[in-house]
Amino acid sequence: MRMKISLIILITGIIWSSQINIVLAQNNSLGRELYIENCSSCHVPIPAQVLPTQSWQEILNNTQNHYGVALPTSVRVTASLIWTYLEEYSRPIDSEEVVPQYVTNSRYLRALHPQVELPQPSSHQTCTTCHPLATKLDYRTLSDVSEKTPSLKEG
Repeated sequence: MRMKISLIILITGIIWSSQINIVLAQNNSLGRELYIENCSSCHVPIPAQVLPTQSWQEILNNTQNHYGVALPTSVRVTASLIWTYLEEYSRPIDSEEVVPQYVTNSRYLRALHPQVELPQPSSHQTCTTCHPLATKLDYRTLSDVSEKTPSLKEG
């Protein structure tokens, strides 16, 4: 009898665990879609990896003052799902590091562009120079920047 109960508990646990993983994956997918939809309405969506988790947390906790603008209610309502996505794909920073407020201050941006001389001043909007599909969060597709923009030099 104990063996049957243990087996039932084990099977129930496995089913419950797999259902949680499915829900989490769906939330991350929905969070990504909501992130793109809400953020790209004003600017190019930044890959979660470019800013540390702490920066994303500050951005989503301060929806009334997003770089001088109050975010629309739709963003505030979906912030939890967006946060689930950003938390999963961003990276933590070291305890002695300063939390970057802007993409251009992120060491991750520099790490992802090791041999690219970024124009000065640059902003998150600069991304479209090299990444023509950045508005769709596609940073893998690259344009031929050598022909279009001599100020961007690959080393």
